[in-house]
Amino acid sequence: MKELLSHSLRPQATKSGAGPSDAALVLAARAGEEWAREALFRRYVRLVLGLAYRILPRDADLDDLVQDSFFTAFQRLDRLSNPQAFQAWLSSIVVRTAGKRLRRRRLQVRLGLLRSEPLDVEQVVSRTAPPDIATELRAVYGLLDQLSVEERIALVLRRVERLEIPEIAEQMKLSTSTVKRRLNAAEARLERALER
Repeated sequence: MKELLSHSLRPQATKSGAGPSDAALVLAARAGEEWAREALFRRYVRLVLGLAYRILPRDADLDDLVQDSFFTAFQRLDRLSNPQAFQAWLSSIVVRTAGKRLRRRRLQVRLGLLRSEPLDVEQVVSRTAPPDIATELRAVYGLLDQLSVEERIALVLRRVERLEIPEIAEQMKLSTSTVKRRLNAAEARLERALER
């Protein structure tokens, strides 16, 4: 799983380097073509798994999160106004689904229904990461449980995924000003952690 931190948000290419566009696959999937759904799944499963892992690195139900994200996407395919934007739309579904899981987990911990397990940061950070990046990732992942769900997701999308604020706002379905507030709060705590 550590290697997933080094993957970008780009889908895996087909063997020939070509293939149907996302728009063509979405239109075929909307028409009930199972092969198109399978092709979309195969094209984006690594992206979804990687993004889900970077947001919820110790989640034992990571596979369920991936399946839930694809299930939601395929159920709501008719709501996607721009079929070529499937990748960004799917990523936003993963982000929101992960956020729901985080909120549910925190409630279960507060109610005593679930035990909070500390994150082994060394399991998350790749050994091949440059020292400055590894230090930053250790600080980010060491801080996540202290942040609100929105701050946590915004910080991961900014510092790990390297998304810009408008992209984060789109992924989280929040205004850019709300994302900036969440990031400012998280970044202030991160800076204090990095100073230690």
